Amino acid sequence: MAKPFFDPALLPIDAIAGEPPLPPERLAPGWLRERFARTVDWFPETADESRGTRANPTPASVLVPLVLRPAGITVLLTRRTAHLNDHAGQVAFPGGRAEHDDADAVDTALRETEEEIGLHRRHIEILGTLPLYHTGTGYAVTPVVALVAPPFELKADPFEVAEIFEVPLRFLMDGAHHELRSALPPAAGAGQDRQAKRTFYTMPYEGHFIWGATAGMLRNLFHFLRA
Repeated sequence: MAKPFFDPALLPIDAIAGEPPLPPERLAPGWLRERFARTVDWFPETADESRGTRANPTPASVLVPLVLRPAGITVLLTRRTAHLNDHAGQVAFPGGRAEHDDADAVDTALRETEEEIGLHRRHIEILGTLPLYHTGTGYAVTPVVALVAPPFELKADPFEVAEIFEVPLRFLMDGAHHELRSALPPAAGAGQDRQAKRTFYTMPYEGHFIWGATAGMLRNLFHFLRA
């Protein structure tokens, strides 16, 4: 069971990343299409949880759904149910592990999204992918970024998804909202190996606590779009 040994929302904030927000023109569909269509020099961050990458991580994909709302693009997210073995109760992108029948990482993301939240691929325009994100639970995750055109109907899989919600992209693409927090495992204490400390990003928004792998992938999207 890969459940955290701490409540991240109760930990103090160590620092705020603090980079300026993306300019509004970079949050427009046309600009996003152009950015993903060309090669850009940029450097993703390496999360603490990925430093202990397993020899044979499980391939997985998530969809990063950018919903085209009249008031501005939003990011569609889910909250996982509390009984799941991996990332239980956490905010997550729709997605999951690759299956043998999947054509590629994009196909995995589209299939898992339809299974988890009922979002059909006819509403989805793939923009591209971000670098692999390795989780402490042993997954090598491909983030697949896409535009999603309303109207669409959603139906959550009650076994996996407790809630579906949206957060403005402009909020998430602002370094002032990227908090750094850290935790020590119970076995690590005074005089012991301080390298065991895990540092991660959090992005709280209106009662939703985004952290861990989801915040890490959003942080890399931020770096890619601001490069």
